Amino acid sequence: MTQPTIEIQIGDITTVDTEAIVNAANNRLWMGSGVAGAIKRAGGEEIEREAVAQGPIRVGEAVVTSAGRLPYRAVIHAAAMGYADDGSLIPATAEHVYAATRAALTRCVERGLRSVAFPALGTGVGGLDLATCAQAMVRAVHDHAASGADLPQRIVFVVRNEEAAEAFRQAVAS
Repeated sequence: MTQPTIEIQIGDITTVDTEAIVNAANNRLWMGSGVAGAIKRAGGEEIEREAVAQGPIRVGEAVVTSAGRLPYRAVIHAAAMGYADDGSLIPATAEHVYAATRAALTRCVERGLRSVAFPALGTGVGGLDLATCAQAMVRAVHDHAASGADLPQRIVFVVRNEEAAEAFRQAVAS
């Protein structure tokens, strides 16, 4: 299996030119703030309704919904953090981000998606630092390819600022 083309862009994930985008989800699939809130505002409440109907899921899993008003074939909701039954936060870890990234890649292949945009999973409410996130996500892409599993041909990491872009550039280079 050949490695996909990996790109790093600074900007808004709801405007990137790919077939699908990944939502930085929690295990309850609620879309309140951060990337999830931006996707819901741009694409409509139906995205959240479709997601919540499939949950809750385990941290590290991913589900697929339509993209509402957004011009994508799908939104993939990858849970890198979550909430316990008592409402306490299950913070993002490198292992959660890695598993959620692999799960999202699997959902892409199942749907025949050739390109996908990922945010920096787990770095908002999940509390994970950018370098750890970037290393886990890039390792997940490489390990997925090395396992012989199919991958989208183009993977775009869409981040908010230069600091995040540099963390992903360093992870890709290592």
